Amino acid sequence: MNVFVKSFTAAALIALSSFSIAIERPVLKPEKVSINLSTADFALQHYVAVTTAGGSAGLEQLFSQDFNQKIQASNLHTYGRRAVIESLRKQRGEIMNCKTNIRIVEKSADYMIAKIVLKFDSFSMTDLVTLVYENGIWQVSKSIHSYR
Repeated sequence: MNVFVKSFTAAALIALSSFSIAIERPVLKPEKVSINLSTADFALQHYVAVTTAGGSAGLEQLFSQDFNQKIQASNLHTYGRRAVIESLRKQRGEIMNCKTNIRIVEKSADYMIAKIVLKFDSFSMTDLVTLVYENGIWQVSKSIHSYR
């Protein structure tokens, strides 16, 4: 009888632990966060936060559908919207160790060009960013990087 009770108890514990492991836990999906892109300055500040401070909220909203990024290094590299968004999602939470200087080159009612200089210890990166006002929000439509 003792063997039966021990066997039954062991079987019950194994079954209970198996069920607790097999319970489907809800997968947390990132919430769609609406970012205030009502002004060019808000959109530019959000772009800087996303690219330098590891922000990832509102990426789909921040970049226009025809967005492209060019990186001028030894060879010219061009990336589309999807590739840049995926790259920024992977960098979520990573803060760049650099000083940021932002200068508005030109601004009108429906577009803005800004020069963002990121100064690192041994090099600097310049990012010329074009923002456009379409469908009631400001979005980044083009980015050109160069390094020194």
